[in-house]
Amino acid sequence: MASPLQRVQETIAATQRRPGPWHICLIVVAVLVALQGAWCVSLLVRHGLGLTGLNRPVGWGVLITNFVFWVGIAHSGTLISAILYLFRARFRTAIYRIAEAMTVFGLMTAGLFPVIHLGRPWYAYWLIPYPNQRHLWVNFRSPLLWDVVAVNSYLIVSSIFLTVGLIPDAAALRDATTGWRRRFYSLLACGWRGTDEEWRHYTRIYLFFAALATPLVVSVHSVVSWDFAVSILPGWHATLFPPYFVAGAILSGLSLVVVLLIPLRRVLGLHELITEWHFDRLARLVILTSLILTYSYVTEYALAWRARSADWDTLHYRATGDYAVLFWIMILCNSVLPLLFFARRARRSTPVLLVVCALINVGMWLERFVIIVTSLAHDRLSFNWGVYRPRLVEYGITAGAFGWFFIWLLLFVRFLPAVSISEMKEAAVEVPHDGD
Repeated sequence: MASPLQRVQETIAATQRRPGPWHICLIVVAVLVALQGAWCVSLLVRHGLGLTGLNRPVGWGVLITNFVFWVGIAHSGTLISAILYLFRARFRTAIYRIAEAMTVFGLMTAGLFPVIHLGRPWYAYWLIPYPNQRHLWVNFRSPLLWDVVAVNSYLIVSSIFLTVGLIPDAAALRDATTGWRRRFYSLLACGWRGTDEEWRHYTRIYLFFAALATPLVVSVHSVVSWDFAVSILPGWHATLFPPYFVAGAILSGLSLVVVLLIPLRRVLGLHELITEWHFDRLARLVILTSLILTYSYVTEYALAWRARSADWDTLHYRATGDYAVLFWIMILCNSVLPLLFFARRARRSTPVLLVVCALINVGMWLERFVIIVTSLAHDRLSFNWGVYRPRLVEYGITAGAFGWFFIWLLLFVRFLPAVSISEMKEAAVEVPHDGD
């Protein structure tokens, strides 16, 4: 009978063998969806932003909504991989690799939308702070520039964090493979031999990156929230926005981790490594962040109602105006449905987890849309009010972004271990949890 360490090695190594028909079909579908998104982007480049529903007074719509949504998705990866590592939470071991990959690919997706939204993407390099041919510097006081710095910093640190974590696993796969795979894993392993001295340095470096990445979890989406909070538009100008956005980002990211893990566990045969106990812990985090987000909703409305300012008019419009249906779907998905996870049976039922977490992601996308659009459509000047309706090209780009994201994710799990071999071996020799 194989030892626990051998079973871990064999189970994870089996995920790197020839892909099954489902895996190939998913990659093909993702490529086709991404291609139609690229075609929609080409339409915008050729014919301009007039193809979208953007017009006065709503200048930000689905494209900026997608940017905020995907930056938020990227948040939970660092939460699971870095913060829970610092707190020595054992349940992160089997799930953090997917969360880290989701962070990197989510940021790669988010970074596309500000460029697409420019309408003239060939001028995107003007956002980079260097003296250009116009002899002008970028506006350092603009939060849009802060976004560029914050998101790129987060992408660099998250990519390094993911790569460093792969080193011991790549060495294990290098020793078990031949041909081009052996050369590929040798490149990622960086000459790793697994000596005591290497492990000592590796552990310190990993701890250093975890400590470095932790403040970025809070800072990045706080900076994104300042895009709105530093304006004077009612519904945006609020000091509540940074914690409000961070809580929402973590909720959406955690939910997407669950949505990704459930089918991947089935396709890759990881039932022994990713168990109901891990989903139970993730569901508890979903409840916590959902309650924080609901508290933010209530606080936002309570403060606006007490002040009886223009903010109250805009927030009242959100709940009763042209976008009321989207607003109440958002409340249902983000505040009501997560309450199901107070029941232990729901936390350990993969169908319930999959459906509820998918709906939470729908609710979080709608939250971004409602915040952005309603304040622009219903500001302080009544003669400036209007209604924004997204066009097909915007829906096509939104779908294409999901295709782009899943191409990278499916290729990642095809060529690299979706679960950490080294940390799972370490967990296998520890005292097993009691299943509670």
